[in-house]
Amino acid sequence: MTATIGQGTSRTENGIQHLHFELHLPHPVEHAWLAVASARGLPQWLAAADVLEPRLGGAVVLRWLNQVGERHSGRVTAWDVERIAEYTLDSLHGRMRFHLEPDGTAGTTLRFTNEFHGDDSLRLDCLAGWHDHFEYLAEALSGHPAEWSTWTPDRWRRFRDVYASRSF
Repeated sequence: MTATIGQGTSRTENGIQHLHFELHLPHPVEHAWLAVASARGLPQWLAAADVLEPRLGGAVVLRWLNQVGERHSGRVTAWDVERIAEYTLDSLHGRMRFHLEPDGTAGTTLRFTNEFHGDDSLRLDCLAGWHDHFEYLAEALSGHPAEWSTWTPDRWRRFRDVYASRSF
């Protein structure tokens, strides 16, 4: 089984963007959990967790490694070990919810939701950004963590073009 990253979907409600992704990962829940809910796993595909208190209400500070100086703080707003990790940041990233479920005997279904205030252009940027990061997640889970020093926006631009060409 290979990783499957579905196209992100979105809707706008009362000025809030709601993005959704569903991923099927050929890795057990405990491995996917470490990737989305630990200071050791997050930098391999998303951002350095300069602070991560793994509990409801705990502090979280994420520093994006593909952008110089982009650091955002917030709180852990949902926490159910090996099931739900949710971070709400004080920035354009808003609320990020990772919901994991077993998929067969050794896989994981990851349902992701991102809610934030923003316009249509930001919605497309974020759809592309999350799709790009989920590609990095699949690679990291397969033993190939992101090499942020060589990051370029090329793949992100391709994803953005795809999302911009779709009608929602």
